[in-house]
Amino acid sequence: MTEQATSSGKTSSFGFRDVDATEKVRMVRGVFDSVASSYDLMNDLMSVGVHRLWKDAAAAKLNPRPGEIILDVAGGTGDMARRYAKMARAAQQRRGGEDASIIVLDYNAEMIMAGVDKGGEPEMSWTVGDAMALPLADASVDAYSISFGIRNVADIPQALAEARRVLKPGGRFLCLEFSRPTTAPVRKVYDAWSFKAIPRIGGWVADDRDSYQYLVESIRRFPDQKTFKTMIEAAGFSRVTVTNLSGGIAAIHHGWAI
Repeated sequence: MTEQATSSGKTSSFGFRDVDATEKVRMVRGVFDSVASSYDLMNDLMSVGVHRLWKDAAAAKLNPRPGEIILDVAGGTGDMARRYAKMARAAQQRRGGEDASIIVLDYNAEMIMAGVDKGGEPEMSWTVGDAMALPLADASVDAYSISFGIRNVADIPQALAEARRVLKPGGRFLCLEFSRPTTAPVRKVYDAWSFKAIPRIGGWVADDRDSYQYLVESIRRFPDQKTFKTMIEAAGFSRVTVTNLSGGIAAIHHGWAI
Protein backbone atom coordinates (compact mmCIF):
# COMPACT_ATOMS: atom_id res chain seq x y z
CA MET A 1 0.00 0.00 0.00
CA THR A 2 1.82 3.01 -1.25
CA GLU A 3 1.44 6.73 -1.55
CA GLN A 4 4.06 9.39 -2.15
CA ALA A 5 4.44 13.05 -3.02
CA THR A 6 6.23 14.86 -5.79
CA SER A 7 7.93 17.49 -3.65
CA SER A 8 11.17 19.38 -4.21
CA GLY A 9 13.90 20.71 -1.95
CA LYS A 10 12.91 18.51 0.98
CA THR A 11 14.36 15.39 2.54
CA SER A 12 12.37 12.37 3.62
CA SER A 13 13.21 9.09 5.31
CA PHE A 14 13.74 5.98 3.24
CA GLY A 15 14.22 3.32 5.87
CA PHE A 16 17.10 4.47 8.07
CA ARG A 17 18.41 6.86 5.40
CA ASP A 18 17.35 10.42 4.64
CA VAL A 19 16.96 11.06 0.92
CA ASP A 20 15.61 13.80 -1.30
CA ALA A 21 11.80 13.67 -1.21
CA THR A 22 11.51 13.32 -4.97
CA GLU A 23 14.04 10.48 -4.88
CA LYS A 24 11.94 8.73 -2.23
CA VAL A 25 9.02 8.75 -4.65
CA ARG A 26 11.06 6.77 -7.17
CA MET A 27 12.58 4.45 -4.58
CA VAL A 28 9.32 3.54 -2.85
CA ARG A 29 7.63 2.99 -6.20
CA GLY A 30 10.39 0.51 -6.99
CA VAL A 31 9.81 -1.31 -3.70
CA PHE A 32 6.12 -1.80 -4.37
CA ASP A 33 6.59 -2.62 -8.03
CA SER A 34 8.77 -5.45 -6.77
CA VAL A 35 6.50 -6.79 -4.03
CA ALA A 36 3.03 -6.24 -5.56
CA SER A 37 2.48 -9.83 -6.69
CA SER A 38 3.35 -11.30 -3.29
CA TYR A 39 2.18 -8.44 -1.06
CA ASP A 40 -0.92 -10.10 0.41
CA LEU A 41 0.86 -13.38 1.12
CA MET A 42 3.74 -11.52 2.75
CA ASN A 43 1.31 -9.58 4.96
CA ASP A 44 -0.05 -12.87 6.27
CA LEU A 45 3.42 -14.27 6.90
CA MET A 46 4.87 -11.10 8.44
CA SER A 47 1.98 -10.61 10.89
CA VAL A 48 1.11 -14.30 11.33
CA GLY A 49 -2.33 -13.33 10.01
CA VAL A 50 -2.99 -10.75 12.71
CA HIS A 51 -3.15 -7.90 10.14
CA ARG A 52 -6.61 -9.21 9.22
CA LEU A 53 -7.86 -8.59 12.76
CA TRP A 54 -6.31 -5.12 12.75
CA LYS A 55 -8.07 -4.32 9.48
CA ASP A 56 -11.38 -5.63 10.81
CA ALA A 57 -11.01 -3.36 13.85
CA ALA A 58 -10.19 -0.36 11.65
CA ALA A 59 -13.16 -0.98 9.35
CA ALA A 60 -15.47 -1.24 12.36
CA LYS A 61 -14.09 2.05 13.65
CA LEU A 62 -14.75 3.77 10.33
CA ASN A 63 -18.30 2.35 10.34
CA PRO A 64 -19.17 2.63 6.60
CA ARG A 65 -22.74 3.69 5.88
CA PRO A 66 -25.10 3.47 2.91
CA GLY A 67 -24.73 6.28 0.38
CA GLU A 68 -21.33 7.42 1.60
CA ILE A 69 -18.34 8.22 -0.58
CA ILE A 70 -15.31 6.64 1.06
CA LEU A 71 -11.78 7.30 -0.18
CA ASP A 72 -9.31 4.52 0.62
CA VAL A 73 -5.86 6.04 0.02
CA ALA A 74 -2.88 3.73 -0.40
CA GLY A 75 -5.62 1.20 -1.00
CA GLY A 76 -3.27 -1.25 -2.71
CA THR A 77 -4.95 -4.55 -3.46
CA GLY A 78 -8.27 -3.47 -1.93
CA ASP A 79 -8.32 -5.31 1.41
CA MET A 80 -9.84 -2.39 3.31
CA ALA A 81 -12.17 -1.32 0.50
CA ARG A 82 -13.72 -4.78 0.31
CA ARG A 83 -14.45 -4.60 4.02
CA TYR A 84 -16.00 -1.14 3.67
CA ALA A 85 -18.17 -2.20 0.73
CA LYS A 86 -19.53 -5.28 2.49
CA MET A 87 -20.22 -3.38 5.72
CA ALA A 88 -21.99 -0.54 3.92
CA ARG A 89 -24.09 -3.04 1.95
CA ALA A 90 -25.05 -4.92 5.12
CA ALA A 91 -26.18 -1.64 6.71
CA GLN A 92 -28.09 -0.80 3.52
CA GLN A 93 -29.95 -4.12 3.69
CA ARG A 94 -30.93 -3.41 7.30
CA ARG A 95 -32.12 0.17 6.92
CA GLY A 96 -32.19 1.05 3.23
CA GLY A 97 -30.45 3.92 1.49
CA GLU A 98 -28.28 4.44 -1.57
CA ASP A 99 -25.27 2.38 -2.58
CA ALA A 100 -21.97 3.43 -1.04
CA SER A 101 -19.06 4.40 -3.31
CA ILE A 102 -15.61 3.16 -2.30
CA ILE A 103 -12.71 4.73 -4.21
CA VAL A 104 -9.46 2.76 -4.03
CA LEU A 105 -6.56 5.11 -4.76
CA ASP A 106 -2.92 4.08 -4.85
CA TYR A 107 0.21 5.67 -6.30
CA ASN A 108 1.45 2.35 -7.60
CA ALA A 109 -0.23 0.94 -10.70
CA GLU A 110 1.18 -2.53 -10.06
CA MET A 111 -0.60 -2.68 -6.72
CA ILE A 112 -3.87 -1.50 -8.29
CA MET A 113 -3.55 -4.13 -11.01
CA ALA A 114 -2.96 -6.84 -8.40
CA GLY A 115 -6.11 -5.69 -6.61
CA VAL A 116 -8.20 -5.67 -9.78
CA ASP A 117 -7.01 -9.20 -10.52
CA LYS A 118 -8.25 -10.31 -7.08
CA GLY A 119 -11.69 -8.95 -7.87
CA GLY A 120 -13.72 -6.32 -6.08
CA GLU A 121 -17.20 -5.45 -4.86
CA PRO A 122 -19.87 -3.57 -6.86
CA GLU A 123 -19.33 -0.44 -4.77
CA MET A 124 -15.59 -0.27 -5.52
CA SER A 125 -13.72 1.73 -8.15
CA TRP A 126 -9.97 1.88 -8.75
CA THR A 127 -7.64 4.74 -9.61
CA VAL A 128 -3.95 5.60 -9.62
CA GLY A 129 -3.28 8.84 -7.77
CA ASP A 130 -1.04 10.76 -5.38
CA ALA A 131 -1.87 11.24 -1.70
CA MET A 132 -0.10 14.60 -1.88
CA ALA A 133 -2.36 15.90 -4.65
CA LEU A 134 -5.63 14.00 -4.50
CA PRO A 135 -7.65 14.14 -7.75
CA LEU A 136 -10.85 15.07 -5.90
CA ALA A 137 -12.69 18.29 -5.21
CA ASP A 138 -12.75 20.03 -1.85
CA ALA A 139 -15.28 18.62 0.63
CA SER A 140 -16.24 15.75 -1.67
CA VAL A 141 -15.94 12.58 0.47
CA ASP A 142 -17.60 11.40 3.67
CA ALA A 143 -14.69 9.33 4.97
CA TYR A 144 -10.97 9.02 4.26
CA SER A 145 -8.85 6.06 5.24
CA ILE A 146 -5.21 5.13 4.77
CA SER A 147 -3.89 1.78 6.01
CA PHE A 148 -0.21 0.87 6.26
CA GLY A 149 0.61 3.53 3.69
CA ILE A 150 1.22 6.90 5.29
CA ARG A 151 4.72 6.01 6.48
CA ASN A 152 5.70 5.66 2.80
CA VAL A 153 4.68 9.24 2.03
CA ALA A 154 7.41 11.74 1.29
CA ASP A 155 5.58 14.58 3.09
CA ILE A 156 3.18 13.37 5.78
CA PRO A 157 1.82 16.84 6.75
CA GLN A 158 0.92 17.44 3.10
CA ALA A 159 -0.92 14.10 2.94
CA LEU A 160 -2.86 15.01 6.08
CA ALA A 161 -3.70 18.45 4.66
CA GLU A 162 -5.06 16.80 1.51
CA ALA A 163 -7.14 14.42 3.62
CA ARG A 164 -8.64 17.40 5.45
CA ARG A 165 -9.29 19.24 2.18
CA VAL A 166 -11.34 16.50 0.50
CA LEU A 167 -13.44 15.61 3.55
CA LYS A 168 -16.89 17.09 3.92
CA PRO A 169 -17.74 18.92 7.15
CA GLY A 170 -18.30 16.19 9.71
CA GLY A 171 -16.25 13.72 7.64
CA ARG A 172 -14.18 11.00 9.26
CA PHE A 173 -10.42 10.41 9.02
CA LEU A 174 -8.90 7.04 9.82
CA CYS A 175 -5.30 5.86 9.68
CA LEU A 176 -4.20 2.31 10.47
CA GLU A 177 -0.43 2.10 10.73
CA PHE A 178 2.37 0.26 12.45
CA SER A 179 3.30 2.16 15.58
CA ARG A 180 5.32 1.94 18.79
CA PRO A 181 4.90 -1.03 21.16
CA THR A 182 3.84 0.27 24.55
CA THR A 183 5.86 -2.12 26.74
CA ALA A 184 9.50 -3.17 26.73
CA PRO A 185 8.81 -6.93 26.46
CA VAL A 186 6.56 -6.49 23.42
CA ARG A 187 9.07 -4.09 21.87
CA LYS A 188 11.93 -6.55 22.35
CA VAL A 189 10.09 -9.48 20.76
CA TYR A 190 8.76 -7.32 17.93
CA ASP A 191 12.18 -5.89 17.13
CA ALA A 192 13.69 -9.35 16.96
CA TRP A 193 10.92 -10.60 14.66
CA SER A 194 11.04 -7.51 12.44
CA PHE A 195 14.76 -7.23 11.84
CA LYS A 196 15.72 -10.89 11.88
CA ALA A 197 12.74 -12.75 10.45
CA ILE A 198 10.83 -10.45 8.08
CA PRO A 199 13.70 -9.64 5.66
CA ARG A 200 14.56 -13.35 5.51
CA ILE A 201 10.96 -14.27 4.77
CA GLY A 202 10.94 -11.60 2.07
CA GLY A 203 14.00 -13.19 0.55
CA TRP A 204 12.55 -16.69 0.61
CA VAL A 205 8.98 -15.95 -0.51
CA ALA A 206 9.31 -12.84 -2.67
CA ASP A 207 12.99 -13.15 -3.61
CA ASP A 208 13.38 -9.58 -2.38
CA ARG A 209 15.08 -9.20 1.00
CA ASP A 210 15.99 -5.53 0.43
CA SER A 211 12.41 -4.34 -0.06
CA TYR A 212 11.30 -5.93 3.20
CA GLN A 213 14.35 -4.55 4.97
CA TYR A 214 13.14 -1.11 3.89
CA LEU A 215 9.61 -1.82 5.13
CA VAL A 216 10.73 -2.75 8.65
CA GLU A 217 13.09 0.23 8.79
CA SER A 218 10.27 2.55 7.66
CA ILE A 219 8.19 1.35 10.60
CA ARG A 220 10.94 2.35 13.04
CA ARG A 221 11.22 5.83 11.52
CA PHE A 222 7.48 6.51 11.73
CA PRO A 223 6.36 8.86 14.54
CA ASP A 224 5.01 7.32 17.74
CA GLN A 225 1.32 7.47 18.62
CA LYS A 226 1.43 10.76 20.51
CA THR A 227 3.54 12.55 17.90
CA PHE A 228 1.38 11.40 15.02
CA LYS A 229 -1.78 12.41 16.90
CA THR A 230 -0.34 15.91 17.22
CA MET A 231 0.38 15.99 13.48
CA ILE A 232 -3.22 15.02 12.68
CA GLU A 233 -4.52 17.76 14.96
CA ALA A 234 -2.17 20.28 13.31
CA ALA A 235 -3.76 19.40 9.96
CA GLY A 236 -7.10 20.64 11.29
CA PHE A 237 -8.77 17.50 12.62
CA SER A 238 -10.76 17.46 15.86
CA ARG A 239 -11.51 14.84 18.51
CA VAL A 240 -8.51 12.75 17.46
CA THR A 241 -8.28 9.41 19.24
CA VAL A 242 -5.69 6.62 19.29
CA THR A 243 -6.50 2.93 19.64
CA ASN A 244 -3.51 0.65 20.19
CA LEU A 245 -3.63 -2.84 18.68
CA SER A 246 -1.55 -5.82 19.83
CA GLY A 247 0.26 -3.80 22.47
CA GLY A 248 0.94 -0.85 20.16
CA ILE A 249 2.49 -2.82 17.30
CA ALA A 250 -0.19 -1.11 15.22
CA ALA A 251 -2.53 1.76 16.03
CA ILE A 252 -5.70 3.33 14.69
CA HIS A 253 -5.77 7.13 14.63
CA HIS A 254 -9.26 8.54 14.10
CA GLY A 255 -10.42 12.12 13.79
CA TRP A 256 -13.20 14.40 12.52
CA ALA A 257 -13.26 17.19 9.96
CA ILE A 258 -15.31 19.65 11.99
